Amino acid sequence: MRHRTYFDVEGSDRSALGEQVGRQRARVLARLRDVRRVVAVVSGKGGVGKSYVTAAIARALVRRGAATAVVDADLQSPTVARLLGAGGPLRVVDDAVLPALGVDGVAVVSTDLLLDDGQPLAWRSKAGETHVWRGAAEAGVLREFLGDVAWGLLAVLLVDMPPDAGRLADLGTLVNDKLFAIAVTIPSDESARSVQRALSAARDAGVTILGVIENMSGYACARCDAIGPLFAGDAGAHLAALFDVPLLARVPFVPPGASAPTLPEGLLDAVCLTHNVRNVSL
Repeated sequence: MRHRTYFDVEGSDRSALGEQVGRQRARVLARLRDVRRVVAVVSGKGGVGKSYVTAAIARALVRRGAATAVVDADLQSPTVARLLGAGGPLRVVDDAVLPALGVDGVAVVSTDLLLDDGQPLAWRSKAGETHVWRGAAEAGVLREFLGDVAWGLLAVLLVDMPPDAGRLADLGTLVNDKLFAIAVTIPSDESARSVQRALSAARDAGVTILGVIENMSGYACARCDAIGPLFAGDAGAHLAALFDVPLLARVPFVPPGASAPTLPEGLLDAVCLTHNVRNVSL
């Protein structure tokens, strides 16, 4: 079955929707002109700590002198703004939205900063028809996040992706050759199966995969900081070997009172273009 796109519509299209999308894509490219690299953090499933990993990478990059921002593309369940301590409302200056600033100066844009506390994301539509165009509406929000925000000079723009692996292809059409991906898994075999699908989707979309991070890879003791077992399995190494990419880090679960893990320099170097990152700011 083949569905028609905007550009297949014959005759007069009074909405000029295709032209609107084209102009929006051009605006995205203009906004991202001074962004060196866009890195999507993907998993293909929920519950692996993808937002936690995204926030940790963002803070580590800023601390090493790389101006970094985060887009929370998980529109229905946004969490990364809270993890980074960023609060709304967002402000508009001239023709651009200014991102909120979280801890360590990480810039953040998220639907969490646009919604009343505890309220779900809702679309305006006639009753019973939302499912027909929800995907297009969500893709439109992603275009607006990228195209309407004053990102300025950035070494890295991290995108915390939703579990839906298909969203990576939408992002790829917007940022082209600047897009890279990192996959987050937990050690279990069940997680490996879901994350494998996400990595296959990234490969099929032509996105360069920087590597795999295994989160909750053991349990950090709050008393002695030793790492004990948590989940059975070796999903991180398995996925890295399967897709011929590096296993960038094994990150333990950290309970209150334990020392937070230090992300390896190899992971940060993979996210950045070079070892010596130029200090650029918003």
